[in-house]
Amino acid sequence: MSPARVKRHRRPRGVRRLLYRVWRWIFPPRASVRTWMFLTFALFVGLAVLGVGLYTGLVLHGRLHNTMEQTLRTQAERLLYQVVPETPSHELPSTLALLSRVTGLHLTLARGDSIIWSGQAGQPVPSASLPRLDTLVSAEASARFFSRLTAEGQIFYLTLYDPASGWTVQVGQPAPLWYQLARQMELTLVLGMLAALLLALLGSWIATEKVTAPLRAIRNSARNIIEGHFDEKIQVHTRAAEFQDLAHHLNEMSDSFREKIAELQRLTRLQTEFIGNVSHEVRNPIFSIGGYLEALASPTMDPETRKRYVEKALQNLNRLNNLFNDLIEIARLEYRADLIHPSVFNLQEVVEEVVDMLRPKAEEKGLIIQAENDPVFVRADRERIRQVLTNLIDNAISYTDEGYIRCRIRRRRDKVHVEVVDTGRGIPEEHLDRIFERFYRVDPDRSRRSGGTGLGLSIVKQILQAHGEAIHVESTVGRGSRFWFELPYAAADEAVSA
Repeated sequence: MSPARVKRHRRPRGVRRLLYRVWRWIFPPRASVRTWMFLTFALFVGLAVLGVGLYTGLVLHGRLHNTMEQTLRTQAERLLYQVVPETPSHELPSTLALLSRVTGLHLTLARGDSIIWSGQAGQPVPSASLPRLDTLVSAEASARFFSRLTAEGQIFYLTLYDPASGWTVQVGQPAPLWYQLARQMELTLVLGMLAALLLALLGSWIATEKVTAPLRAIRNSARNIIEGHFDEKIQVHTRAAEFQDLAHHLNEMSDSFREKIAELQRLTRLQTEFIGNVSHEVRNPIFSIGGYLEALASPTMDPETRKRYVEKALQNLNRLNNLFNDLIEIARLEYRADLIHPSVFNLQEVVEEVVDMLRPKAEEKGLIIQAENDPVFVRADRERIRQVLTNLIDNAISYTDEGYIRCRIRRRRDKVHVEVVDTGRGIPEEHLDRIFERFYRVDPDRSRRSGGTGLGLSIVKQILQAHGEAIHVESTVGRGSRFWFELPYAAADEAVSA
């Protein structure tokens, strides 16, 4: 590349760099919203005021001078082409004096280098104000317009030269009233623009304060939330609907995040408890089985003791097997919604099947099971609902020492209400919110002795949630408990068609 070409390429790059630096100086890359808004207002309003000022100073001022020049040209042409030719030479001074007194104009008449008459109302005007004739050389009439400032104000002059006759006429007039009024209007307009610029800058500063104050409040609240103050609300003191909506939505988002964080913390706590409970529940049967197996290895053990240890080991093994089956069942219900297969069936038949299966256990404890219900059809998974009823009635038998267990079903509009009531020991109020959690037991020792895994009610909750329903409980210590849930009602003809 030639040196000339290198130089030709360097100049635009330098200009672009200069313009870029000017732009970066006016609009810095990292600045507050207040600065950006203020600079934007100042730039655009300033450009508007500058444009109007240039128009006022150049165009309007130029039109005023053109109008004044045209007015004086008319007077000079009338004097040069009408008054002077029609007036005898010896009467020209008196005629011009009369015209000057009547019109108030500065009149000067010259021919060649000699001034015939000059003055205003008889007052002479210095000859220095006349133009040099060599500046007005033209084949036709030529004119020169200028103005000068005096102690009395601004005076406008127009000198007209006629090459044919050799006459030179100069007409001078102080700034007329309309010209002064126009200049005052021009000055007023300029001052008004400057005032508008100042007011615009003041308004832009106020507007930026109104905009940035809520943003700063939102930023400070967000910073507090980041630092861990999750209960703090974003408060914006403004009448702007957009900022109020923004603060409202941010508070809703904060509430949602707060709920999710609380839920995650609760799930973490439950997971920790669940892992601890699983390890505890699994460890006990394994230790028991290991102890019984070590004892069975003794050659001196009598057959009756050996038989009892074998039965104990099998019981713990069954308990461990039930525990793992329940855990697998809960996992399947949580992560596979397709395990629910709804169909139309008679709920009364399912209740009677469960009652007949558990009646021997109830009679063993001297309890009465009441399950006299009318036929009613529901739409649900028959086997899963059977599992729910089995867990609820079995729990009622396990925790009832005397009295009865009643399972009642009633139709309520498009739902079927199912409840299991017992006259057992009841559940303390502080435990009611947690009895559906995994491995949660009101009386852990007695539950383990009864062979329960602590997952029955949790499975009930998962099955009903998979059906889109919820399980409810009411209980009074010493008087019993009542569990109930609802299922979708189905007409009998639906069962026949199915």
